[in-house]
Amino acid sequence: MTSPLPDKAADTTAEQPWPVRVLSLKISDYVDRMSQLWVEGQVVQFNPRGGTAFLTLRDPDVDMSLSVSVPMNAVNAMPIPLAQGARVVLQAKPTFWTKRGTLQLEARQIRPVGIGDLLARVEILKRTLAAEGVFDAGRKRPIPFLPHRVGLITGRNSAAEKDVVENARRRWPAVVFEIREVAVQGASAVTEVVDALRELDAMPSVDVIVIARGGGALEELLPFSNEAMVRAVAQARTPVISAIGHDVDTPLLDLVADWRASTPTDAGKKVVPDAAHERALVDAARDRVRRALVRRVEAERSGLRSLVSRPVMADPVALVRVRRQEVAALRARATARIEARLHRAADQAEHLRRQVVALSPQSTLERGYAVVQHRDGRIVMDQDDVGVGELLRVRVARGDFGVRPVTAGAEDAPPKAATRGTAARKATSSPATKAASPRKPRATRRAATPKPASGDDGAAS
Repeated sequence: MTSPLPDKAADTTAEQPWPVRVLSLKISDYVDRMSQLWVEGQVVQFNPRGGTAFLTLRDPDVDMSLSVSVPMNAVNAMPIPLAQGARVVLQAKPTFWTKRGTLQLEARQIRPVGIGDLLARVEILKRTLAAEGVFDAGRKRPIPFLPHRVGLITGRNSAAEKDVVENARRRWPAVVFEIREVAVQGASAVTEVVDALRELDAMPSVDVIVIARGGGALEELLPFSNEAMVRAVAQARTPVISAIGHDVDTPLLDLVADWRASTPTDAGKKVVPDAAHERALVDAARDRVRRALVRRVEAERSGLRSLVSRPVMADPVALVRVRRQEVAALRARATARIEARLHRAADQAEHLRRQVVALSPQSTLERGYAVVQHRDGRIVMDQDDVGVGELLRVRVARGDFGVRPVTAGAEDAPPKAATRGTAARKATSSPATKAASPRKPRATRRAATPKPASGDDGAAS
């Protein structure tokens, strides 16, 4: 006995699968339960057959399409003839053909999308993108001054391509282009332009990309206001130049591009510099540099002449000579002052020497005085300290000798001795001769008298 089929898709297994007919019927039942709806798209194929027209309705933003069948009565009721590329909105009911396994729409009504509706939708998209900051000037990149390679996206065998290339090469003959020819209107325009943009953006040698298209009707330029294309340009790393239509045409691509050219010709002039103009600028700069250099050399030469004409340059050693004379004069003054100071110091030293000599004990001795000492070296200061017959030592200016006093009385001394004793006292009173004879010099005078000693009292030499 055959087991029953599963009721739900989730209940199917490898042992209990659904046949194709069951799946087709299930899908058909599901689609039949869908209600009617309004859908918008672009007609890419239109094939009327008898009382029914078959067309392909494509999404203008992505590569997706559906087959649609519509009665010719509805097509003929449109205010304008239906043609390929037209934007339409239609009321349809989804149906699923079980035999072929295809989904299509059965339209009841079809209406063209008016220009006003398209412009309103473009304005809404413009506000949305502006709020996101897609059009902000801060995100725009500068166009390179002299690109190594220029990427060009344009129509096949279009006049816009010739305008860009010829004007660019007329300005800079060495410019190199990387050209991508794509559809610039119709159902595939957005997809082809975006694919070409991404391909050129991935090439490191491409420094700038130009998207160019000639003028056309408003609905023909609508692909360049497509959200997918606008976001692709905003995400590109390479600077993009928009050259769509004429100056009065303002698709959203102009707002998101890094620089907007009014026409393809203007883009050719913007993408590269003018070689003649740049050469003229270089020549002018060289002239300015040359004139500035000549003025500088003349100024330096004039300054050099002024320096050479100065007296110091006419006689370079004059300044040295003057300084040499000043140094010689200063040296002579220094020498004279040092010699004068040395003479004064020598005179002062001689004066001090003479004072020392005059005040020294030796000088006193040179004047005839003597110093009397006991045997133990003590100087005789008082006549009472001298005993009769005591051996005394007498020091004179040149040498010394020994004497023995014969008496200790002062009354037996001759007058001359007293006089000499008085002089000796005067000599010993000065600070330099305190070591000379004592104040009572009577015994000293007798001892200093050079009388020969008799017997055992002979003088010791």
